[in-house]
Amino acid sequence: MKNNYYESPKAGKLMRMFWKAAGADQYLLERSTYSDQIKYFCLGGIVLATGVMAAMAGGYAIYTIFEPKGDALEGMVTTQALKDGLKTQDFIHMPTLFISVVFGLIWGLIIYNIDRFIVTSTGKGDGTEAITRKEITSAIPRIIMGLIIALTISKPIEIRMFKSEIDAELEVLQDKKFLERKATIDLMYAERLTTENSKIEKLRTEIKTKDDKLQKSIIVFNQEMDGGAGARGYGNEAKLKENQVERDRIEYKSTKKTNDASIKSSLAKIDKFNHDQEADYEKARQQVNALDGLLERLKLAHEVAGFWISLFITLLFVVIELTPIFFKMMLIKGPYDYMDENVKDLARAEAGIEVQYDFYTDKEGAEAHKVVNHGARVKESERLLILAAQDEINKKIIETWKKNKLQDIEQNPGSYFEEK
Repeated sequence: MKNNYYESPKAGKLMRMFWKAAGADQYLLERSTYSDQIKYFCLGGIVLATGVMAAMAGGYAIYTIFEPKGDALEGMVTTQALKDGLKTQDFIHMPTLFISVVFGLIWGLIIYNIDRFIVTSTGKGDGTEAITRKEITSAIPRIIMGLIIALTISKPIEIRMFKSEIDAELEVLQDKKFLERKATIDLMYAERLTTENSKIEKLRTEIKTKDDKLQKSIIVFNQEMDGGAGARGYGNEAKLKENQVERDRIEYKSTKKTNDASIKSSLAKIDKFNHDQEADYEKARQQVNALDGLLERLKLAHEVAGFWISLFITLLFVVIELTPIFFKMMLIKGPYDYMDENVKDLARAEAGIEVQYDFYTDKEGAEAHKVVNHGARVKESERLLILAAQDEINKKIIETWKKNKLQDIEQNPGSYFEEK
């Protein structure tokens, strides 16, 4: 708009981009006042900011879901870790990062377009600053959609805000769960290990018993040969004791060979049990590390932040999401709104559409508009006239055909009758 008393400010690229985000008509806004331009600039900024936040929240949520699971503190980029020579990319799983970026962009565009739809489909109410009950009632579906979108944005961001505290609590939880699982594994293998150790102890005791018996027989034989107990020398008694020594030696060697094989088998079982136990420890650690998911972090976020802080963060995003809806209901009509209505009226007039406002009234007093499509009515009337004319022509054709046929029958009756 340009005249001798006012000239509309020239819009820059950023302002025009925000106008598109708000679903406003650039042509009309460039010819409107600065206050109207700012209104839709701000609305577009909120819509665009919501889309950007949704992209970040969605991307972070997807990364949290699909990143490789591990110890809660393994992925923390600390100052000490950077001093030790580790780089930031050492803590980031690049394939998952790529997936989360792609999903985040798609999710942000989805939320951006939904917000644009919500804002553009929300009317301007009655054109006053007051928000009436009727305006609230008509906006309920849009408000519900806005609440759902606000929740989906706020929760992932809440998790990121308290990531350090959540990681610390998650580490404690993982260690607690691992110790519980480890105790169960230890109990399961303790009986097996005790059984094999008892068997080994019994076999070794049996070998020692046989060895002690052999050593005692040798001592007795040596005493006999040394002349003790009467100094009888190598006689029948010595031979008997020597035979006893041989029997005890054979029994000892047989027992030792058999028991050593059994002990070796038991030791192999113990090694296998220890190996299996370590494998179960590793499996338990992996199972515990799987607790590092989105759901567990949501639970811990509520515990760490507390009810009121969590509620405050959620309400903050709810306010950001619902602000454009309520602002549009509070906006006072300006030149842009009247020009927009004028353009729509002109478009309807050009198309032959008439709107008779508040034409119908129901039992409860609610009024509705009557829409008359004159173009369609003209076409309908034209078509009806054509069909009526076609009907008259058809009747005339049939009457003429009938008349000619009757005349032909009178003149040539034999052509229509055959005797048998």
